[in-house]
Amino acid sequence: MLLGLPLALLVAAPVGAVTTAGWAAWDPLAGSGGSFTTTVRLPAGGFPAATVTSDSRSGQVGVQSGASSWLGATTPVGATYGSSQGQPYLNLRPRADSPSAPSTTTYTFERPTPAGGWTFVLGDIDADQVTVSARGLAGRLLTGAELGYRGSFNYCAVTPGPACTGTDVPTWDPATGVLVGNATATDTSGASAWFEPTVPVTSLTFLFQQRSGFPVYQTWFASLARDVSGTITLQGGGPLAGATLSLLSPEGVRLATTTSAEDGTYGFAGYTAADGWTVEVTPPPDPDGPGLIVEGPSRLPADLADEDATGVDFLVREIVPVPVSGAVRTDGGRPVPGATVTIDSPGGPSFTATTDSQGLYLVDQVPAGPHTITLTLPEGFPVAPPPIQIEVPEASEVPITDQDFVVPTLPSLSGTVTAGAAGVPGVVVTFTGPGGVTGSAVTGADGGYRFEQLPAGPYTVAVAPPTGFTVEGAGTRAVTVGADDVTGIDFALARPGAIGGTVTDDQGAPVPGAVVLVSGPDGDTSSTADDAGSYFVDGLPAGDYAITLTVPDGYTGTGPVERVVTLTDAGESRLDQDFAVATADPPVDPPVDPPVDPPVDPPVGPGGAPGGGTVPDGGTSTARPAPQHLAATGPDAGALLTVGLALTTTGVLVAAGGRKLRRRA
Repeated sequence: MLLGLPLALLVAAPVGAVTTAGWAAWDPLAGSGGSFTTTVRLPAGGFPAATVTSDSRSGQVGVQSGASSWLGATTPVGATYGSSQGQPYLNLRPRADSPSAPSTTTYTFERPTPAGGWTFVLGDIDADQVTVSARGLAGRLLTGAELGYRGSFNYCAVTPGPACTGTDVPTWDPATGVLVGNATATDTSGASAWFEPTVPVTSLTFLFQQRSGFPVYQTWFASLARDVSGTITLQGGGPLAGATLSLLSPEGVRLATTTSAEDGTYGFAGYTAADGWTVEVTPPPDPDGPGLIVEGPSRLPADLADEDATGVDFLVREIVPVPVSGAVRTDGGRPVPGATVTIDSPGGPSFTATTDSQGLYLVDQVPAGPHTITLTLPEGFPVAPPPIQIEVPEASEVPITDQDFVVPTLPSLSGTVTAGAAGVPGVVVTFTGPGGVTGSAVTGADGGYRFEQLPAGPYTVAVAPPTGFTVEGAGTRAVTVGADDVTGIDFALARPGAIGGTVTDDQGAPVPGAVVLVSGPDGDTSSTADDAGSYFVDGLPAGDYAITLTVPDGYTGTGPVERVVTLTDAGESRLDQDFAVATADPPVDPPVDPPVDPPVDPPVGPGGAPGGGTVPDGGTSTARPAPQHLAATGPDAGALLTVGLALTTTGVLVAAGGRKLRRRA
């Protein structure tokens, strides 16, 4: 498709003969645990960007700088693409740290990738495993061989390399597409594998699964780029400046244009090192002459798979009367490139031309007389329009222009595949139509799909849900195609959701054993936080959920201990439902005042006067203040001490015993 695409406008410049390599750039990872998105862009020209969606859990995820973990120049992949030191890569995790909760990460390319010239690398695959799958043109599932596994290695085991140790490597099974880490599922470092797909890819999916521990995996992308160059020459006149050159992708998309320099040279620098590129030339205007035309093909292949495409040269000459020209477009106004135009005359020679990327054609040296212009359409178009009849007058040199064809198009059928309110990328939709004709497509980043040029008749459209999804309602639709486009053939998918998070204390440390209750449409489910303080509940249908933390003994809540979230049919993983608690202070006993004896009445002397006892000479004792201890009258002190000790050993307070003694006194 040629409309609505950005076009690189270049100036003529010399190009080198050195293959350039580069690592991908990433947008920051957006979203939260269970719902992350980003975009990855490979540096080679013409390589399509990819929209990335992932339901990875949070924690140690995101775009990394490449300063501490990187692929050295002496690794197998580094020997081809150079060192990745200082170049970004992406860290992701499973949905939860459980073998039954893998994460799904899908890369949906804006158009098919080139068939070669790029790599993806999976790193730190040790106590985990990854299932790799990809879709090609028309949604075809690629084979293990087409994924292009190149080998396994450990980036810690080379010099120079990052500051890590590790020697184990993952194992690849092309039959299942599974890359699995070491046999003992031991958490190590540097175990990696690299791939170079050999066919166009429309979507790429990684199903990442924990085997033990708390795994994180790494993903790198890189590309190779080479140059296209050539010269435009005017027949009999030397180099030709001002010609327009267009670089077309393997599927015919015009990606860049440039013009030839004064010496006739042109170049396209830094495009993906793959086959399938095409260069198209349009001669410059010739205001002082009859015009210019390309001698020979106006399109030439530019194969960058193994080396630079040099010598992609064109010869241009002056038009020889009489020229016949026109355009081929659909009834909707879209150009039809690659159509063959043939001009026949009774008993005379035939002349042919191929429409360019704008649907234009030009044939010269058409002799005088009646002629028939017929059109042969490229694959995918319906019956061609009827021929055009022209007459070239005798001795005329006047160009015959505007011999246009309008190609009738058949209706299209389109729709969207959604889960919840969001489109689901990478879903395969197929159809079966009249006479058993079939076709398939892969949904784009917005979940949309479209089938073009469908003859009238009954059709069955079916959706194949990705792993983990189910179809809401019927998975097939019966549709009748008539004269008009058919829209709105939509499918709704659903998958279970998940709720999870962490429970930490006021120091940020995990709180193992904390219990979280998740209550929803199917009842209550409890989850106990693991050693990392993480809890996780999976397999939840759409609905509203209450999440309640039971504050463990010895802690107090520092925030809400209950919250409500909503899950839709998209199967969100709401893994950011965290709770915080604080360590409770130990209980403090109330202060105990020491016991205080009540005041003791002073002894009473003779006559009722306070004071001591009887004076030996018969006189009266002198009055004195009441003592704050037991008086010396009554039993002697030694006897009281003995009684006090005896009472203490029987659990009776000395003070209480003393009071009893005083009451008896």
